Amino acid sequence: MRNPITITTAPCCWGVDDVNNPHLPAWEKVLDEAQAAGFGGLELGPYGYLPLDLGQVSKALDQRGLKVVAGTIFDNLVSPSNRDNLLSQTDEICALITQLPRPETHPGQRYSAPYLTVMDWGHDARDYAAGHSDRAPRLDEGAWQGMVDNIRVIATRARDKYGVRATIHPHAGGYIEFADELKRVVDDIPADLAGLCLDTGHMAYSGMDPVATLRQYWDRVDYIHFKDIDATVYAQVMEERIRFFDACAKGVMCPIGRGSIDYQSVRALLTELGYGGYITIEQERDPRNTGNILDDLAASRSFLARAGF
Repeated sequence: MRNPITITTAPCCWGVDDVNNPHLPAWEKVLDEAQAAGFGGLELGPYGYLPLDLGQVSKALDQRGLKVVAGTIFDNLVSPSNRDNLLSQTDEICALITQLPRPETHPGQRYSAPYLTVMDWGHDARDYAAGHSDRAPRLDEGAWQGMVDNIRVIATRARDKYGVRATIHPHAGGYIEFADELKRVVDDIPADLAGLCLDTGHMAYSGMDPVATLRQYWDRVDYIHFKDIDATVYAQVMEERIRFFDACAKGVMCPIGRGSIDYQSVRALLTELGYGGYITIEQERDPRNTGNILDDLAASRSFLARAGF
């Protein structure tokens, strides 16, 4: 690669997506295993998973040689009535991540980490239509504008109060998932306010080509997620009426290099365009299926090393 890239991970690799799930592993275990797998950093995970206590988290990270590269808002971005909650999360997350030791800034990195990754979630009508652009309902003009307004206030608060760059993450099962919605949100949110966190797995799951989409929106891409898709499982779940994370529980996400995404072409593009900074490995799963997580992470890291990352 032309510029240095640091590979990090996220709690979703341990099945941590819903903090109310009773089967989640202890957050200390996630940190222990992230360290054991050789990562120097990870994401904070969904709001409320890692403690928001600065002293407690700082000590735990320092003991393991880890740094937090991003916090996450994964919530209903559409409803105007959820704005106070969204801003409360923004304040608590940004107040924490900006007081933790900062990750290194690499040549080619447009904005310094840690980031605030912003994802829409929490709508049954879209969850059951994940991956199906033709059947997924779209927001009407008023509801779309309400979502855009919520994203704007989150990004403004993060930037102006904390100096944190918000990155919008299209996510399967949310109202920013498909190509038309990605284009629309890029048109409606100015570049000086928020960038993009593009995720190879979510792009592929929703029918977008990861390489073409990364190229198309390159001037807005501040941060990248990597995952891979098991083509056989994907074909099966696309024939079912199934929630996105239920598809993940069936193994639709697999170790990087074992799926359908062309990572040689991804690497060539990132080299050509000079990406530098952080790439976070993710592999969503059922939290009860964590027996092979370290093997999966090792396989992903090994593949990426061979591929030149």
